[in-house]
Parts: sequence; structure tokens; C-alpha cells
Amino acid sequence: MTTLSDHREQRPTTAPSTAEPRIDVAVLEQALLGRWADIRREARTFLADPRLHRVEGQTMAEHRETVLEQLRILATEGDVLRAFPKALGGADDHGGSLARFEEVITADPSLQIKAGVQWGLFASAILHLGTAEHHERFLPGAMSVEVPGAFAMTETGHGSDVASIGTTATYDDAAEEFVIHTPFRAAWKDYLGNAALHGTAAVVFAQVITRGVNHGVHALYVPLRDPETGEFLPGIGGEDDGLKGGLNGIDNGRLHFDQVRVPRTNLLDRYGSVAPDGTYTSPIASPGRRFFTMLGTLVQGRVSLNGAAVNASKLALIVAVTYANERRQFAGGAVNDEVLLLDYAEHQRRLLPRLAQTYAAAFAHEQLLKSFDAVFSGASDTDEDRQDLETIAAALKSTSTWHALDTLQTAREACGGAGFLTENRLVSLRADMDVYVTFEGDNTVLLQLVAKRLLGDYAKEFKDVDAGGVARYVAERAASAALHRTPLLRVVQTLADGGDVRRSAGQLRETETQRELLTDRVETMVAEVAQLLRPATKAPREKAAEIFNTHQHALIECARAHADLLLWEAFTAGLDKITDPGTRQVLTWLRDLHGLSVIEQNLAWYLINGRLSAGRARTVTSYIDRLLTRLRPHAQDLVDAFGYAPAHVRAEVATGAEAGRQDEARTYYRRQRASGDAPIPEKSATRS
Repeated sequence: MTTLSDHREQRPTTAPSTAEPRIDVAVLEQALLGRWADIRREARTFLADPRLHRVEGQTMAEHRETVLEQLRILATEGDVLRAFPKALGGADDHGGSLARFEEVITADPSLQIKAGVQWGLFASAILHLGTAEHHERFLPGAMSVEVPGAFAMTETGHGSDVASIGTTATYDDAAEEFVIHTPFRAAWKDYLGNAALHGTAAVVFAQVITRGVNHGVHALYVPLRDPETGEFLPGIGGEDDGLKGGLNGIDNGRLHFDQVRVPRTNLLDRYGSVAPDGTYTSPIASPGRRFFTMLGTLVQGRVSLNGAAVNASKLALIVAVTYANERRQFAGGAVNDEVLLLDYAEHQRRLLPRLAQTYAAAFAHEQLLKSFDAVFSGASDTDEDRQDLETIAAALKSTSTWHALDTLQTAREACGGAGFLTENRLVSLRADMDVYVTFEGDNTVLLQLVAKRLLGDYAKEFKDVDAGGVARYVAERAASAALHRTPLLRVVQTLADGGDVRRSAGQLRETETQRELLTDRVETMVAEVAQLLRPATKAPREKAAEIFNTHQHALIECARAHADLLLWEAFTAGLDKITDPGTRQVLTWLRDLHGLSVIEQNLAWYLINGRLSAGRARTVTSYIDRLLTRLRPHAQDLVDAFGYAPAHVRAEVATGAEAGRQDEARTYYRRQRASGDAPIPEKSATRS
């Protein structure tokens, strides 16, 4: 497969000198592709097919039909069933399945999400929440797309709070049927892919009620439409969500149910069964634990969105960096040449830190994907493993989707008017990525879950410690914080630097210094919030909720700090995969840029808490500037190593076209000057 790096001779770039380290692009690309490199390459080759690409300018109706046809192409040619058991036609390859699926965003995010609805949600819910009997009855149609399906969990009135959904499934023991009902308007199922037009069945989440007892949220398989006519079945109604801010190739819609009956055996009952007489049983006694176990089986959505968001950031940076290495603007030191955009320090500031975070996110996603594969393959599937997976997925999905939006917007601005043209994809990708920050879990809510886990781990440290031990620990932390805040420590730090900026910068680029600064921020923030929330443990419920709400922002900031540390640690671990000296040196600079950029963004915290002196804080920014200068010659290699071909990027300004225009203009003016026909500038004419 031809990649962008194969066309690099078309691009003017500031090349590194012979004394500078050089990147081995092939080595770096292999490291970024990770464990499932072959599967990713196969997917990219397949996705270069124009049949799968978004057609810009289509109406919503046309886009929806195009995506449905593309989905059927994926079903027959795209090797999309890897996550399913071999006995059902799959490959029992959970990590490889997501690695392949994440690449679909290069063709069209609408196709990626449509595929995610069909196989990652609808079919996977049947697989993970159902039994062998359900697999035999329902999975063949779901896997082949003979039965396009919806995942009916979210309601108009309840999105992230799934436990409080209003739809009910009341068991009628006389008929041995569940009666699915929508009791009020806010309980309509909403924002569901495949619900507006194409879906002929759905996995519906509802409160299961039998013998007058509500056993909480469970999933049922419910036919929706006559597959021949496309008409809703009796008792089922719905609406089209209509035109959205993005992802308009997906037919999102609403569903409601009026006393709709389905057989008792349509309850996907791996975790909770109802006998013919209405007796409810479950292998998990705790209703709360049962609920989170059921939802935990669907964590793959967050994992895949994280990977897709990282890929979207890669595409944006390929476009922006390539353009910046070709586009010239404003006269510089040379009389006859304008300056490349990427030679401007502020342009480097806009793009290179985001490139550094994208690398960190790519390495972090590879680790997350390995954890996901280990849990779902059964290789490492304890309760703690699943909790770790859910926590890390929540942290990374939040940061990567926000980062993708920020990167796409910055790339759009960095490309000026060209970035606003649909032909260069940035505006379309930005619109499609917008909703990634709120589906599969609103990012802010997910970070709250991460913070609760951090607090839970903090509490476990003291479960066997008496009150005196906790008090001593708190006192020690308070003393440590007080020391950090005193002028004494700042004086010691300044004396250690000796006024030598190079010595200070040298310490900042040390791996352990960065790790200590990032880790200390997390640990201190968690400890402080834990102490602030201690009164809630003995307060009445209403008062406890008030205390929690008061400190909610601090909780979210803890989770953000934790995510920052996860990304930095993943990048640092990724360096160990690189043995080529030049590549490793450049990546180390890029890792340092990422770590110090995080510290720079949070300098207020480090200064307020005395972790950095004012002098050392200034050094953070000055060293970042030095890193940008060092990295600038390698920027093109760093984006080329993402390994995408022109057929994946599909942006006119990333094809060498801008370089051609610049060369044409320079040739024109050069010939004009050589001919002696060039007009004289007014200032020169006045002086003469």
C-alpha cells in the first residue's frame, strides 16, 4: 500500500542536519501499529476502496442509503466478525476486531458508527448478555445484517443514568410473555442508530418486573418492523431524529412501546432469568453489582471510540503539518522566498504539542486494547481486571475525544481558508466527531466515575488503619504541603539551580522529574478531595449528596490529572519499543514536550502548591520552546509514521498540490526578475 511518506519528495521541508538524529519512519510506524499491525494494515488496504468512502454533498437521505450499502459491503468483504466465537463464524479475536474497526473512521465516521451499532452494540449485546440459545436464534441475522438492529438503551429523559430508565418489561406468567411499555414521553428510547429507518429488531433495555418486584434493568430482544414492508409492528411507534450536527449517514431515531408482548425466552438472561411461573433468579445476588456487570460487558464501545478519536487526530495532523510544510506566507530573511508556515514558532506551538499528545494517546490506546483483549478472551478476567479496564477506558475515551475535537479545530485554523473547504475533510470530521464526547458515556460523567475509583483505591489503603493512623497520614501530607508552600523550599530549589537555566532545564527533561511532578499532582489532589468528602460518609443522604456536589469540580480535576498521568506513562513505556537511536531520541523529545506541556497547562497548581518555584516555572516554558525547535525538522516524519495513504487522508492540501502552487509562483517571480521586467517597488523608486 502506498503511504504518504512515499510522496515526500514533493514537499519542501526543513530537513535535519547530518549531526541531528533522524527518524526511521518504517520502524516508528511499526511501533505505532502495535500488536495488531497486520490486521490494521489489512484494514487500511481494504478501506482504501472508494466504494466505502464518504461522498461529500449528499443529502441526508442519500447518505443514509449509501452507508447502509457500505455496511453490507463490510458484512460480506470486511472481516467484521472477528470478535465473535469461531463456532459462529468469527475468530475469537477481541483486540484484533476493535483494531480493525477503529480504522473505518478513515472511510466515513458514519460508517464506523453504523457498524458499531450493528456489531459492537446490537449483536454484541446478544452475544454477551444472552445464552447459547439466544446466539443460535438471533446472532446469524445480526451478524449478516439480514436483521439491521438498534441498541435501545438511552431514553429522552435518561442518558448516562441508565439505572433510572422508565421503560418497563412486566412479566405475564399466564401468557409467559413480557409486556414492554413506555409509560411516559421521557421514557421514549432516543438517539438510536438504525431506529429511524433500517432497524427490524432491537435489544431493548427495560426495568424487569415480575411478581410485583422490580429487578432492575435487563435487555430483551424485540422485533420492530416487518422486514418486507418496513412498517412498525403493532404497538411500536417512533420518529426520525432528523438532521444532526454530524454523522448524518446514520438513521438515528426514537422508539416507544404500547403494551408490546414478546416471549419470555426473548429476555437475554445470562445474568438474570425469569422462570415460566415468574420466579426470578440470578447468579449475581447484588442488584447493583449485577447491573454494573451487565453494562461492563459493553465497555468495548468506549474502547473503540477512544481508538477512533486517536485516528481522527492523526488524520487532522497529517493534513495540517503537511500543509504547513508546503504553504509559504510573508517574507522572511531571504529576499525572494516567503516563510514556510511550520517555520513560525507560533505555528509550531499550535501543532507540535497536539502531535505529542496524539502520540501519547496512541500508545495509551494500544495498552488499553491489550487489556480489553485480555479480559474478553478470558486470559485475565478477574473483577479487578474488569474494573481497571472500565476505569481506564472511561479516562482515555474522555481525553481522546476532547483532544480530537481540539486538534481538528486547531488543524482547521492552521490551514486557513483551505481548512474550511469540505474537500480537505477537516470540517466534516470535526462535525462528525462532536457527538463522540457525549455518547457511550458523557465525558464529564465518565471522569466522575474515574474519580470515584481513585477515591475508592485511596480508601482501601486505610481500611485496616485506625483513626489515629489516618490522622497521622493526613498530618504528614499537610506538613508536606506546608513545606512545599513555604519560601524555604523555593529558596532551596533556586539555590540548587544556581541560577543556571540549563541545569534547571536538564532536571525537567529527566524522566523521573516529570513522573514525580505528574504523580504528585494526582496523589495530592486525591488526598485533598478525600479529606473534603470525609464528612459525607457519616452524613444523612441529602447532606452527603450536597457535600459531594460541592466538590464535584475537584473530583473531575482529579480524574483529568489521572488521565494526564496515564498518557504520559504510556508514552514513556512506548519509548521502550524503539531501539533505533535516532528515532528514540526524537520520540524522547516528543515525550518531554507532552509531559512539560501538561505541566505548563497546570502551572497555577504547581505554583500555588509550591511544587515549582517561579524561576523553575519559567524554565518549563523556555524548555518547551527549545523542544519545538528541535522537533520542527522531524514533524513530517512524525506524521508520515502514522502510516496512512492518500486514499485514507483524502485532503487536497495534503497531496503536494500546495507545494506545486508555491513552486509555480516562485518560478514566475524568479523569471520576472531575471528578465528585468519586474516592476520596481515604490520605496526603491522614491529613493532613486
